[in-house]
Amino acid sequence: MRQILHDDVALFILRLSGLGLAVAHGWIKISALATGGGEQMVAAVASLGFPMPYAFAWAAGSAELIGGGLLAIGLFTRSAAFFVGFTMIIASFMRHQFLQQILLLFGLIAPSTQTIEGWGSPERAMLYLLVCLALLILGPGRLSLDYLSSSKKR
Repeated sequence: MRQILHDDVALFILRLSGLGLAVAHGWIKISALATGGGEQMVAAVASLGFPMPYAFAWAAGSAELIGGGLLAIGLFTRSAAFFVGFTMIIASFMRHQFLQQILLLFGLIAPSTQTIEGWGSPERAMLYLLVCLALLILGPGRLSLDYLSSSKKR
């Protein structure tokens, strides 16, 4: 029983990362898009080749804001982790070129300095992706609204 409690606390701590995602990333994007700003984000989405970049910018911001909030409170956790994780795959591998940065690290490619600077940093997106994968596998734990609303409680 004691180990289960530790596991639940650990899952709760993992889920709290969703709060950081929602506030630090999602809120900023949605606020910018809602107030007529967000041109940089829409342009970044368009540069990735997505059709309807404005709609996809909203989808990404919403996944971060709403999905991150749901992760933090542990409600619809696995669904939220899926959508947030998918968004983080796009951010890591398409926007921030994670694979190319690994190849660069090992000296297997030699892009220009300007190209490298344009990639930005994939670490946060990869970290959120790994948290989402863990929550997809393990679920939210007993310190969550999912558990409180389920029939699994004893």
